[in-house]
Amino acid sequence: MTDVALLESVRSYYNLIIKKAGQFLTDLQVNLLKFALSMRVYSPAVHASQQIASDEPPPEACPAFISVHGQHSCSTKDIKKLLKGAAGRPKPYLYKNDHTYPGANRTDVPVVILYAEVGTKKFNSFHKVLSEKAEEGALLYVLRHFVAKPKPQNMLLSGYGVELAIKSTEYKAVDDTKVKGQLGIYRATVISAEDDDNDEVQGFFFGSLKKSHPELQEQLGELRKHLLESTNAMAPLKVWEMQDLSFQAAARIMSVPKFDALKVLRDLSQNFPSKARSLTRVAVKKEMRKEIEKNQKYLSETIGVHPGDGELFINGLHIDLDTHNTFSVLDIIRTEARILEGLHNLGIKGEHQGKLLRLPMSTVGDSFALDIRQPAIMWMNDIENDPMYRNWPASVQELLRATFPGVIRQIRRNFFNLVLFLDPLQEESVELVKLAELFYKHKIPLRIGFVFVVNTKEEIDGFSDAGVGFYRLLNYIADEYDLSQAVMSILYNQVEEGQMLSAEMISAYLKRKYPKVNPEKVLGVNSEYDYGRKDGALFYRKSGLGALPLGLFNGVPLNPDEMDPEDLETIILQRIMDTTPAFQRAAFMGQLTDSSDVVDYLMEQANVVPRMNPLILGTDRKYLDFTRTPGDLSFPSYPDTNMFSFLDSRDKTAVVAKRMKYFTNSGRYRRGVRVGVIDNPGEKPSEDNTVVYRAVWASLLTQKNKAAAAFVQKLLKEESIQLLLQGTKMKDLLLQVKNKPRNSLFCRDVLNLRPGQRAVIGNGRILGLFEEQEEFTMEDFHLLERITLSGSAEKVKTKVKEMGMKPKHASDLVMKVDALLAAAPKGEVRRDFHFKDANSVLQLAPRENEVFYDVVAIVDPLTREAQKISSLLIVLSQVVNVRLQVFMNCRAKLSEMPLKSFYRFVLESDVTFLANETVSSGPVARFTELPESLLLTLNMITPESWMVQAVSSLHDLDNIHLQEVKGVVAAEFELEHLLLEGHCFDLSTGQPPRGLQFTLGMSRDPLMYDTIVMANLGYFQLKANPGAWTLRLRKGRSEDIYEIITHDGTDSPADAGDVIVVLNSFHSKIIKVKVQKKAENINEDLLSETSESKGIWDSIVRYVTVKPPPGFKNKKEDVLNIFSVASGHLYERFLRIMMLSVLRHTNTPVKFWFLKNYLSPSFKETISHMAKSYGFQFELVQYKWPRWLHQQTEKQRIIWGYKILFLDVLFPLAVDKIIFVDADQIVRADLKELRDLDLEGAPYGYTPFCDSRREMDGYRFWKSGYWASHLGHRRYHISALYVVDLKKFRKIAAGDRLRGQYQALSQDPNSLSNLDQDLPNNMIHQVAIQSLPQDWLWCETWCDDSSKATAKTIDLCNNPKTKEPKLMAAARIVPEWVEYDNEIKELLGRVQGEAGATHNPSPSQHHKG
Repeated sequence: MTDVALLESVRSYYNLIIKKAGQFLTDLQVNLLKFALSMRVYSPAVHASQQIASDEPPPEACPAFISVHGQHSCSTKDIKKLLKGAAGRPKPYLYKNDHTYPGANRTDVPVVILYAEVGTKKFNSFHKVLSEKAEEGALLYVLRHFVAKPKPQNMLLSGYGVELAIKSTEYKAVDDTKVKGQLGIYRATVISAEDDDNDEVQGFFFGSLKKSHPELQEQLGELRKHLLESTNAMAPLKVWEMQDLSFQAAARIMSVPKFDALKVLRDLSQNFPSKARSLTRVAVKKEMRKEIEKNQKYLSETIGVHPGDGELFINGLHIDLDTHNTFSVLDIIRTEARILEGLHNLGIKGEHQGKLLRLPMSTVGDSFALDIRQPAIMWMNDIENDPMYRNWPASVQELLRATFPGVIRQIRRNFFNLVLFLDPLQEESVELVKLAELFYKHKIPLRIGFVFVVNTKEEIDGFSDAGVGFYRLLNYIADEYDLSQAVMSILYNQVEEGQMLSAEMISAYLKRKYPKVNPEKVLGVNSEYDYGRKDGALFYRKSGLGALPLGLFNGVPLNPDEMDPEDLETIILQRIMDTTPAFQRAAFMGQLTDSSDVVDYLMEQANVVPRMNPLILGTDRKYLDFTRTPGDLSFPSYPDTNMFSFLDSRDKTAVVAKRMKYFTNSGRYRRGVRVGVIDNPGEKPSEDNTVVYRAVWASLLTQKNKAAAAFVQKLLKEESIQLLLQGTKMKDLLLQVKNKPRNSLFCRDVLNLRPGQRAVIGNGRILGLFEEQEEFTMEDFHLLERITLSGSAEKVKTKVKEMGMKPKHASDLVMKVDALLAAAPKGEVRRDFHFKDANSVLQLAPRENEVFYDVVAIVDPLTREAQKISSLLIVLSQVVNVRLQVFMNCRAKLSEMPLKSFYRFVLESDVTFLANETVSSGPVARFTELPESLLLTLNMITPESWMVQAVSSLHDLDNIHLQEVKGVVAAEFELEHLLLEGHCFDLSTGQPPRGLQFTLGMSRDPLMYDTIVMANLGYFQLKANPGAWTLRLRKGRSEDIYEIITHDGTDSPADAGDVIVVLNSFHSKIIKVKVQKKAENINEDLLSETSESKGIWDSIVRYVTVKPPPGFKNKKEDVLNIFSVASGHLYERFLRIMMLSVLRHTNTPVKFWFLKNYLSPSFKETISHMAKSYGFQFELVQYKWPRWLHQQTEKQRIIWGYKILFLDVLFPLAVDKIIFVDADQIVRADLKELRDLDLEGAPYGYTPFCDSRREMDGYRFWKSGYWASHLGHRRYHISALYVVDLKKFRKIAAGDRLRGQYQALSQDPNSLSNLDQDLPNNMIHQVAIQSLPQDWLWCETWCDDSSKATAKTIDLCNNPKTKEPKLMAAARIVPEWVEYDNEIKELLGRVQGEAGATHNPSPSQHHKG
């Protein structure tokens, strides 16, 4: 097949895939698949497989290969040979998303991984052999995608936003260098939007005009363009014109036909700056205003949403747009699809769907409590009635009285109850009784009860069984004296530590203590004191609790590890403290009053159960899938056995559920429960062993409920079985009943039971598999019933009753719906909305008789949220069937423009194809009809875990001025890395290990990326790409001092030595790592002075005390590290000149560090040529703004943030000192002098602002107000030049302090107006600033002309008085600037000439977009 033919058939290939998928998927799932493919959701997973394969590595010239425990082959012939020795080699890591062939489920077989491209010949030949062997159980077969020769072109992604923000033109900051060459098409995202004729321009509706006058298309187009240009004068609005814009936008949206309303919402929000003037003429109805205010009051009271907020709800689930991106929204829609389709298949439509979905599912708690109102418990004390507590107050209101923290209130109520289950013969019992006595003696408000579990045989002698003897003696003393004394005195005084109670001790104690009594009467077989002996053991058995000794606190079982007597005291006191607030709340709310019985109140809570059974109460629950109704099936409702075996598990379940017969009880007792039986025989049926079995089965099938039950009970009596076996008359009837293989198949394939194994299914929840001896008693059935009903069944039943169905159908429906809803993942509460919706809510009805999503959007049409939500809703309504409500949540009295940007959200509902059947290059962001007078800057708004950079654009994306551009501004961005984020803590201190370094790599290249842990939240981030990565501590001090103990969120077991992390989706990946210092380095500090690697001289000095030669400088330190940031062509031009001025004045080697995030493609291309010409080193560093740190939205402020907030993590630990130099600065001295300056213990040094130019006094804001009082006698420093001692900076956690203060201040939009400068000055008292000598920074705005002669650097500060453009100022103030500029222009010209000579682009490579 030729390439062209292959390309042309891409569309038919895609259609074939969708058609094949449609055989297994529903229509809704097919739509979601198309949506996922259009977003390239699976690309990272395929790419990850490819990366894992390259790490194997693949054998030479192999289109597909297998890996068997580390050995590879390209041929199916070698499989046998490789399998032979596999057991001796370690098994490979398997990942959660690996495709494993569903063969025999065994762990003791070798693992074969096939790396191949599905659909190729080589794949087919391997698959045939491996799948057969996997089915036989000979191996585990895993498939990973591998394309031997991947195509070089990149795919275009979607799911991100692009913003063109309007820039201030107060100071002209545009480069005057002309852009040469042709314009490339902007593919990955941007410029110039859909031509929307539906919108009105100055009162003309061009869509309608073009329809009615098709012959005037061209002239109408001209008129529209003319009108747009005349309105786009963009004259600023007056404040009174802005006030109502939000309501006016809502009125415009509500006035158009429903189906256009979403497009109008998108158009108004995304192109607001050019629509603002036309909105001011829209009239707002009073009714709409009132309705919006009423709805806002309702929203504020119910869910805390305020005017202007933007929120999205899908089926009542809140989608937080700050944390969710389109990929996670797709995941939510997919999860919901299963529930919605299930309900739809079960015949639940319309309103009933929403009602069932919103039922509050009680989430499975793990703190179930046992009812302690049992006669078997022997209470040692009773706080409410014992005289020793009579002076305590009895009112529950005492709970609300204020006390010192940690004080336990003494109230005469049984708030706290401890029950101890003890076997008197166990060693621990003695210690636990001593502890109980301690509580009792210290008058802790704790009611203590005992359950003694002793031998329950009828005829037993207390002289031989110590437990029974103990129990009888206890009763005797309790009768004669009192219980508390009895327990203490026997156990406490008789048994030494480490001993066990013996029968001899008991009788000796009785003789010594009570010589008058006859021992036989107390301890003998016919003792009068034997009453209640079996109660304790019976209660213990019925309760279903684990091994003794056991404790219950207010009915809640204590963990076995909490029963250690040494810890139990603290645990109980802590439990008392922890449960007090719940009682306080109940007393405050009036649920607990002075007339309440506290123990009854406690035992009536929802978590109290009659019996503990982990099988029923556990949180790991499996459910049957009942969502296929036999009516959907393409086979008869009663298929034969052969046909039944081919059905999938959902269909098998449907058939068995349909054929099920139930016992129900029509009497008063236990209504609402029905019982059915599925038969799973343990052996092959024969004439002899099936007589009884068939008799039972026949009666179940032929008799009515009651008769059948009675008959079966009779049949199962021993004598009836004998009669049957002897061949009584019933035999003829029984032979007609055949064993049903269908049931056995169901048990085997769906329930995973072996023949003869038992299980219980309650409303679709599978409880099993029972071991041979395991019982499921009557109490367990009661418990199961109670848990099922209280979970959701009762609520489902109520809703199903409202539907008015026949009882049999209704019962089936309750079971099926309950199983479906209970199996669904438990999320947050689903909200229900009741808007007044006549004038302020846009409503779109769903298509009839299809699965639909209930979507509610609350949005102010003129906000950043509206820009995103509008696009998302349009695409969502194309992908799935929605019932949509959009509430206009407008803000009143706006005082400034609500939006200052144009915006596009890049998202498509399906893969698009071109006219020639080839797939289109992908979605782009297009901006058309932009006002030409504005100065715009481009921002990419991407998902949190994406690191994106511009890879090609001839234009200055920071300063787009369309008046000066011929043609199209185009730019291409690349998703360069996916981010791996994490939090790291030291296990022993609980603190983040500051300065700890992690590396990320693959087995063949272990160090590809590295990072440093910061103290804020122990946060770290690493750049990565799709694939499987190994996270390690960096070799050197990190690895010497620390070791990784556990990790969470990774893809290898928590205790595995290698921390493996798989990135295989566009979602954020956040891991947690816990480390600990090695025993021998417990006192070492990562950031201590001795921590860095020393030069060779230091290692000599350690052994020989000699002085270093004069002028010796440690070689490692002798590099000048200069850091700078720039954005836009003008500042990059300044940056090159600044670099040249640095190099001209020093002989020390220089290394420049640039923030990569905002550099233009042209700068990144040319910097290496400049480095080669001038002999300096450079490195591009990047750091993604952490999601937990308050985000800035304006590009300039983000860049300022990067200047100051991440100094401790941007550079390697080996860099000791760094000097920041602003891009628009010219250096006239050797910066080595600044680096070597003594900072006198401060972490950084800044130059103070000059005071010498007197005429600027009115502009010196730091001389008055807040700054004057905050700084006191200190001076305000400028951030254009500063030197940082990174060792000191990290040691005192300066970075973490700065970020903490920034987080606190930045919430207020009016604070930190010059972020990079205000923050260190604001923190001057916490993080000291060393003031540098004034001559280190001269700037004409603030310093007088006389001081210019001694200036070591000159900064081109903005002048608020003259507003002189930077370029003019540079040439005027700094004579050498023009020379530097010309020199660099010459160099760049040469570079471009060389590039042009080697690569002459053909015209076809560029076409205008």
